[in-house]
Amino acid sequence: MQVTSTTSPAAPAGLQAQRPRLPDTGFVRQKLLLSFVPFSKSTLWRRVNEGVFPAPIRLSVGITAWRVEDVRRWIAEQD
Repeated sequence: MQVTSTTSPAAPAGLQAQRPRLPDTGFVRQKLLLSFVPFSKSTLWRRVNEGVFPAPIRLSVGITAWRVEDVRRWIAEQD
């Protein structure tokens, strides 16, 4: 049996996938936040409940987000 690999063609120069970047200010939702912290969603919420990770802010019904400044401060403290 022959194994073949399939690769997608390279994206045009302006459309290459970029790694997400943490904004300088503002708010970040959970999905994006999880790409910057080294743990899972359940660990994130456990650490929030334990008070060792910043708590999110409720922006409206069903919408919570973390202040970027709080997340950046937490990341800096981990070094």
